[in-house]
Amino acid sequence: MRPIDPRLLRYARSSRRFLALAVIVGALTAGVVIVQAHVLSSIIVDVTANGATLDAVLPSIAVLAGVFIVRALLNWFAEVAAFRSAATAKQELRQAAAASILREGPYGPAGSTPGEVASLMTRGIDGLDAYYARYLPQLILAVIVPVAVLVSIIGADLLSTVIIAVTIPLIPLFMALIGMYTKSRVDRQWRVLGRLSGHFLDLVSGLPTLKAFGRAKDQERAIRAIGEEYRRSTMGVLRISFLSSLALELLATLSVALVAVSVGLRLAEGQMQYSTALFVLILAPEAYLPLRMVGQQFHAASEGLGAAERVFALIGDEAPAKPTPAEVTGRVAALGVTGLAVRFGDHQALAPVSFRAMAGQITALAGPSGSGKTTLLAAIMGFVPPSAGRVWLEADTTVDQADTAPDAWRAQFGWVPQRAHLVGADLGGRATLRDVITLGAPDASDTQVQDALRQAGIADEIAADGLGLARELSTDGSGISVGQSQRIGLARALVRAPQVLILDEPTAALDAASEQAVLMAIRAAADAGAVVLVVAHRPAMLAIADQVVTITGGVS
Repeated sequence: MRPIDPRLLRYARSSRRFLALAVIVGALTAGVVIVQAHVLSSIIVDVTANGATLDAVLPSIAVLAGVFIVRALLNWFAEVAAFRSAATAKQELRQAAAASILREGPYGPAGSTPGEVASLMTRGIDGLDAYYARYLPQLILAVIVPVAVLVSIIGADLLSTVIIAVTIPLIPLFMALIGMYTKSRVDRQWRVLGRLSGHFLDLVSGLPTLKAFGRAKDQERAIRAIGEEYRRSTMGVLRISFLSSLALELLATLSVALVAVSVGLRLAEGQMQYSTALFVLILAPEAYLPLRMVGQQFHAASEGLGAAERVFALIGDEAPAKPTPAEVTGRVAALGVTGLAVRFGDHQALAPVSFRAMAGQITALAGPSGSGKTTLLAAIMGFVPPSAGRVWLEADTTVDQADTAPDAWRAQFGWVPQRAHLVGADLGGRATLRDVITLGAPDASDTQVQDALRQAGIADEIAADGLGLARELSTDGSGISVGQSQRIGLARALVRAPQVLILDEPTAALDAASEQAVLMAIRAAADAGAVVLVVAHRPAMLAIADQVVTITGGVS
């Protein structure tokens, strides 16, 4: 884990201002430390060697008190600035990560479960508080203060300067060795926490089903086992933290002892002045103090650094902007797929498939469960990167998906997934029916919304409760049936009048009457000139299709 990750400066731009401020505060602190050592040593020499009275040293004591106050104020200011910068940086990182997640689409980042992402976006990023408030300021001081101390005493005592210059690098060396060992432990801790979060999320979402089949208690053992593993990994990190702090403290103490022994021997032999020896002895521990504190704070910040690594992996490298991205102009005449394949690691999620879906026709995708039909739809819309093949639209010109900006590409599509998520434009937990349906068409009129509901075969059911478009809906679908949720999702797609309508088993949860209404809406969309691509299992859907593409899991 690098002390300062350049990506942190890129995505959390407020970190740049904080680093500049930390350097200024560090330089002032180094100056105050040197002044403090000089004033304190002069007071002690005046009292013990010169027999000065309290009145004589009172002005120096006042100066020393002022130095203490200035040092305390600098520490207070640095901590306040650090916490404020941490809050801003966390907000910027969360915004960048959230934007990346939204760009990935509904399937989320590859290789990450929803529970892992949620844990990372909340508790994980909060771990950066210790990094900003404790670790980073000490890191700046660890660079500035030792250099300032060496420059201050080089003219007073060359031997002590050499001892400090030789022993100081040992502390960063030991810190690097400990850090390399700690990284693997922190990574393991985060993997366990991600697995625990994902398992718990799946358990909560599936609890009604588990309860219905009497299997809810069986999951208690799994949660307990993962929780125990997380406890052990956390205690392992803490154990390393305490032991490494002991090692660094011992090393710093021995280094200061070498300086003290050297100064004491030369002072006893009359080779060194008392005032110089006292100044060096007071100032020498200050050279090691920031490094010792960095070692102590590193483990407090390691969790935040580990989380930041995963946030950067989630965000990914910013892709260079395409100089002239293609645009889809005119009416879409066809959607083409050639040799499209998708792999997730070593798993072949979709074997190569090719077909051409024409405007004004319904193209049904059929095949057994697990053959890759949903993955095919996700790849067509750009939610999942294909491992091979191409997707294109025929309009005024032929436009490839790879040459088109994602937003411009997806603007041509209306999509109804297997389970519709009823969110509004603000992505809030609850939204009105109108907010939900106009998510992709905010300028749609109430008449257009009602027409879409009517086409989806749910207008009468909505009107029956008396609330109409003002009815509030929950994202988890509570209060409405799965079939109603699916038809509301269809209305949301239809209100945009998309040129390409993609549906994933739109009639799976419907009764015969509702299914017939949906089939009529799909047929009407095709007759209006849209390319309709639908995953179909039920005979009624296959019966209205103009062509059927069979996905078998092998080459189609």
